[in-house]
Amino acid sequence: MLESSAETYRVEDTMNRIARAFGVENPQSYATPTGIYFSIDQAEPANMMRIVKRTTDLNKIAEVNSVSRRIAAGELNMEDAYHALKELEKQKSLYSNKLMVFIAALASGCFTIMFGGIWADFLPSAIAGGIGFIGFLWFDKLVEIRFISEFVAAFFIGLLAVFFIHTGLGVELDKIIIGAVMPLVPGLHITNAVRDLLAGHLVAGLSKGVEALLTASAIGAGIAVVLAFV
Repeated sequence: MLESSAETYRVEDTMNRIARAFGVENPQSYATPTGIYFSIDQAEPANMMRIVKRTTDLNKIAEVNSVSRRIAAGELNMEDAYHALKELEKQKSLYSNKLMVFIAALASGCFTIMFGGIWADFLPSAIAGGIGFIGFLWFDKLVEIRFISEFVAAFFIGLLAVFFIHTGLGVELDKIIIGAVMPLVPGLHITNAVRDLLAGHLVAGLSKGVEALLTASAIGAGIAVVLAFV
């Protein structure tokens, strides 16, 4: 669930519910965005697992929630539950890269219109957003630092937006850029940060908030570098 960008309080609650369903009276769980600590009792040794790679997959979070509810209802024993979770771990993303690029392009054009742009800028924004998202996916596989991927994607978007304006294919530079960068905006991280803070998970909430801020800074820096030389 953490690898799929679930809230930390949801992860802890799911772990505790599963443990109690299998007879653990006093489970102790603690989760951060980069690690999980769990013990079956206060006096027992704690096990730790580090979370190295994170992505966004709300479908997996929903599937794990479904498994946990079945465990709590007594429909799955420990062995069946373990195999069900291992199958979910092996499951590939519900959406292919091609589909995500198409959705990012379509969303970019729609956001441009939503933010007051004109229909003449729909296609330039969609193209810039789609190509920028391709750059994000490619660099995300090439380097392990996510902020570099977001910076490069925003840089590509800025270049394409300026190109469309200079060639007469686009009309409003700001509307094209705003719409095209929206698929990169860390909306889920901001939402999770607020929800974790409201749930009392201050460490997780602050760390996710800082991560969202760094992501927004990387996007802004990529655009700023292009505009600085226009």
